[in-house]
Amino acid sequence: MVYAYDNLICSFENNIMLIKINRPAVLNALNSAVFEDLYSVFQQMKEDDDVRVVILTGTGDKSFAAGSDVSEMSACNLIDGRKFALGVNRAQQAIANFPRPTIVAINGFAFGGGLEVAMCCDIRIASQAAKMANPEINVGLIPGGGGTQRLARMVGSGMAKEIIFTCQTINAETALRIGLVNRVVSPEKLLDEALEMAKTIASKSPVLMTLAKQAINIGQDLDLENALKVEVELFAQCFGTEDGKEGLSAFVEKRKPVIKGR
Repeated sequence: MVYAYDNLICSFENNIMLIKINRPAVLNALNSAVFEDLYSVFQQMKEDDDVRVVILTGTGDKSFAAGSDVSEMSACNLIDGRKFALGVNRAQQAIANFPRPTIVAINGFAFGGGLEVAMCCDIRIASQAAKMANPEINVGLIPGGGGTQRLARMVGSGMAKEIIFTCQTINAETALRIGLVNRVVSPEKLLDEALEMAKTIASKSPVLMTLAKQAINIGQDLDLENALKVEVELFAQCFGTEDGKEGLSAFVEKRKPVIKGR
């Protein structure tokens, strides 16, 4: 498939899609066009079985995405604001619901909408130089792209309220301590770390990865009893896949499994 977008740079190798948000002149700020491109690329990749892992980052070394584009939002009335938020939500849900694993490499500022996009990904790796915030109240708004919901689910409502109410900027080490990111690495090793993890994930069965991701995502919004029922059903589905049968046979036969993605 051809992946060509005005605001994204896409490169594909070894079953890994690397996507860079590409608006460096404005620190990769997210306007409606960027969100439309993000929605489109994730929808396109859903139909491309060759894409086993996605890495999302920003161009340059200063910013992943320095928030949603305030200059665009400043012209909105109530109806326009709702329309903008719905477009943001559509793009972010396309990322969050993408069936295969996603990694975000946070290479600098991840403010407002940028942090919200990062939280849609499965795994977050941050540069030591990364800075994160939900400062929307400072510009007359509240987080409207999942910030009030995903942040609270990740770090707890008390910490989320502190970050949102104070508009404080947190560094990468603080983000790691509160569970907002998975790893922190030096700026020069950020992309290598993401690619190394992506290679490991891409070597596994994509169909089993999808089932595992579904179990986690669905289960986290249910009580434990019902979440365990979901896990049982998805676990059972493994036995109906070629990769599941191959994995079991390979283990018994003490050999490396041959992954077919089915």
